[in-house]
Amino acid sequence: MAVDTSNLTNLDVEPGTLPETMAAWVIRKEREGEPKDAFQLEQIEVPEPGAFEVIVRVMAAGVNFNNVWASLGKPVSVFGYGDHPEYGHHIGGSDASGIVWKVGEGVTRWKPGDEVVVHCNQASYEDVEVHGLDPLAAPSQTIWGYETTWGSFAEFTKVQAQQLLPRPQNMSWAEACSYGLTYFTAYRMLMDKCKLQAGHNVLIWGAAGGLGVFATQLCKAAGANAVGIVSSDEKGELVKQLGAVDYINRSEFGEMMRTDANLTDPAADKERFRASRGFANRVKEILGDFPDIVFEHVGRATFPTSVYVVKPFGKVVICGATSGFQLDFDVRYLWMRQKQIIGSHFANAYECMRANELMAEGKIRPVLWQTMGFEGVPTAHQLMHENKHLGKIAVLVGAESEDAGKTEDGPGAIRAEVGA
Repeated sequence: MAVDTSNLTNLDVEPGTLPETMAAWVIRKEREGEPKDAFQLEQIEVPEPGAFEVIVRVMAAGVNFNNVWASLGKPVSVFGYGDHPEYGHHIGGSDASGIVWKVGEGVTRWKPGDEVVVHCNQASYEDVEVHGLDPLAAPSQTIWGYETTWGSFAEFTKVQAQQLLPRPQNMSWAEACSYGLTYFTAYRMLMDKCKLQAGHNVLIWGAAGGLGVFATQLCKAAGANAVGIVSSDEKGELVKQLGAVDYINRSEFGEMMRTDANLTDPAADKERFRASRGFANRVKEILGDFPDIVFEHVGRATFPTSVYVVKPFGKVVICGATSGFQLDFDVRYLWMRQKQIIGSHFANAYECMRANELMAEGKIRPVLWQTMGFEGVPTAHQLMHENKHLGKIAVLVGAESEDAGKTEDGPGAIRAEVGA
């Protein structure tokens, strides 16, 4: 059945009342594969909010790599866990800005008409970890729009009330949907896991990438000194604009990357270590000392250098492994110099709230490459899959244009082509 998306910006129901159906980009188990094929437009029944849940009218949705994985069904299919067995379909999207449309029983903080940003961490209110440790430690912890089915690539989405944050009014809907997943992850890594302070020296891998652009800005806002590692001089200039002391083009020290060749060849590994030592000296030259913190998300290729370059008693904080998750490093540099390795995963609601306040104050800015219409969901993910995108992509859903929604003065997003 053809789905009419010509009038998404106008609804025939008022806040507090839901239509029966909505347009949504849906993935189903039987068509997992290339994003351009896996995502198909369907007319789906609009969910009702349960206790402590909220239905949000999506105005704009941010695109992340997690729903490339959902499309492909790799490295694992999303359909075997979360709430997918209950519903049988997947609506992706882990970043959104929108309007509260209907609230469930027990919700008192939010009301229909409130303008919000959605963070992507969910956990059961019944898990004791939520009430004294950290929701990220809860057995039920999931990422909304990836491990759950009601993501943001639809007219409406279902979320937990604790996922909502006030939308910064100095941004458009498109700008406000573009930062949550990566920015909140970087905030937890630096501010809470590493206790970032003024005067700290920080090395940021992939400083012009989705995580790195926020790590760089957080260092600037905190009074820390950052050196950004990038893949081109053009990206290095962006990193300096965002507040880094300077940058290093990683191609100058290409031999320092861990590969299969230098893992099994002692001579090649000796050359790798020589390059890592030269890299460490360059970092020290820029910062005046070795880094107190190394911001890691690359994994296999860079991790041996990260452990080596961080100063004694310093911290390597890691939230991902884009180059591979099987890591090796010379552990003598860890224990003899009493360094720390810290794992980090997204952020809790309190951290998201604190980070969002900095965004509303204009101290941190989104970095946005392109805004597409609602029809662009498959295309955006296909570009990501083929590594042809050049930064963050926002998708308009209920918003009329990429400038719609801004009601207060502010710098808004930085428009840039970015990448690690």
